[in-house]
Amino acid sequence: MTLAPPFSHPSQVVQVHPSRPAVIDGDTDQVLTYLELEGSANRWAHLLREHGIGHGSQVAVLLPNVIDVFPIVWALQRSGVEFTPINYHLTVDEVAQILNHSRAAALISTGEMEDHLAALTPDLVPRVTTRLLARGDLEGWTSFESVESSLETRAIPDGYEGAFLYYSSGSTGTPKGIRRAPLGRRELGDAPDTLTLEFLELVGFGDGDVYMSSAPLYHSAPLGWAVGVHRRGGTVVFTRKFVPEQTLHLIEQHRVTHCQMVPTMFVRILKMSADVRAAADISSLRAVIHSAAPCPQDVKRAMIAEWGPMLFEYYTSTELIGATFIDSHEWLAHPGSVGRSLPGWGAPRIVDADKNVLPPGQEGELWFEGDFPFSYIGDDAALSANRDDARGWATAGDIGRMDDEGFIYLSDRKAYMIISGGVNIYPQDIESVLVLHPKVADVAVFGVPNPDFGEEVKAVVQPAPGIEATDGLAAELESYCRKRLAGYKVPRSFDFMESLPRLDTGKLYKAALRDPYWVGQR
Repeated sequence: MTLAPPFSHPSQVVQVHPSRPAVIDGDTDQVLTYLELEGSANRWAHLLREHGIGHGSQVAVLLPNVIDVFPIVWALQRSGVEFTPINYHLTVDEVAQILNHSRAAALISTGEMEDHLAALTPDLVPRVTTRLLARGDLEGWTSFESVESSLETRAIPDGYEGAFLYYSSGSTGTPKGIRRAPLGRRELGDAPDTLTLEFLELVGFGDGDVYMSSAPLYHSAPLGWAVGVHRRGGTVVFTRKFVPEQTLHLIEQHRVTHCQMVPTMFVRILKMSADVRAAADISSLRAVIHSAAPCPQDVKRAMIAEWGPMLFEYYTSTELIGATFIDSHEWLAHPGSVGRSLPGWGAPRIVDADKNVLPPGQEGELWFEGDFPFSYIGDDAALSANRDDARGWATAGDIGRMDDEGFIYLSDRKAYMIISGGVNIYPQDIESVLVLHPKVADVAVFGVPNPDFGEEVKAVVQPAPGIEATDGLAAELESYCRKRLAGYKVPRSFDFMESLPRLDTGKLYKAALRDPYWVGQR
């Protein structure tokens, strides 16, 4: 039988399009065809088997955005293991905590991470008995480069679908190990993450299309989308970090059809020279997908005006609790919305503190009613806080409202909400105003102690290049806010930092900013 799209696994794609680029490194121009991706993934899978890594094993991956990520992930996926991508920016102790908590038996990394790897001693991570290196040479590690030629390129005979075991970003607290569902024994091509494939269909991604992302490949969205693209026979273009000029160049060079971004990237594109933006050929681009972080309405309007109605937004969580989707036309009619719930991904409920369902227009916590089989590794307390099995509900902890047409509007994370004198204040509203000021590169808003009101609004600002952090700038920003925000939302104070701890995914690491102000207060 002749294979034809839609494909469901790269082992199918390679039989029809062996020379099609599967991966393009936008920084080095290195290309992996589907034939090369499959051959390398199978070699890695055989290496894993030689080290006793089989169905049900726990494996961790500590890699920057390098091309080796893709054959390694596809090797793990076809080996039937649970695998955890680890943020390579973490400290040695933070990496060790995840390795021990996930009970990883194997760690895959590269010589570029040598300093971290040398510090991850057997005493620190005793469960890690298999250490594999993609590139380079390090004592106590097996180098893939040194054994690659001896490994077979044929598929392992006992392949099953693997599954991601993600750890949350920790932006609101301690990272949690998230198991989306029990591993099971799925045949190759029976994708465990069907939501990404649904999103790809909604944005019109098809056989031979080209997807680009500059986001970190240890994060669930960019890595999950890249895996989905390969299941559908597309090409993934990636870079180490986001550079606006490079992004526009790569869209033109590789005729990118679909691009995934976060709102901070939109802001940086819009602050580029108008001449540079106008000269870029983005005519191949059909869809720009965004999520993960809130997007100021004025920024999104400006992007739609500049690039046309090709922006698509979705909302879900790493746990896959519910899912919404909205295109540009719907968003312009319902500005600020993250869309309506996708069929089959739970019915949304906006509830009060007692979980009474609120009427349209009222703000409360967003829950979804449906079957969500996620669990948190070793954290029953977090599970009981986010899942109500009696009702069949689950939540990711977001605050929002729903209109009478079913469109959902998010206010902020519950953990970020400021309660000042009994009034609920959502930092997202304030951040959306301040980030548009020409002297502001980035901003974080959160609550700090106030002896009379419990909390007050604090803004921490990263000034734009060439702008000095002065009392005069603070006064200017306060005046700017007073013209655009209700008085109770205006920050009571401004602090300045050279760079905010924003994760590569676009999320602010607010816990790191906020917690020092609360030392001895809670």
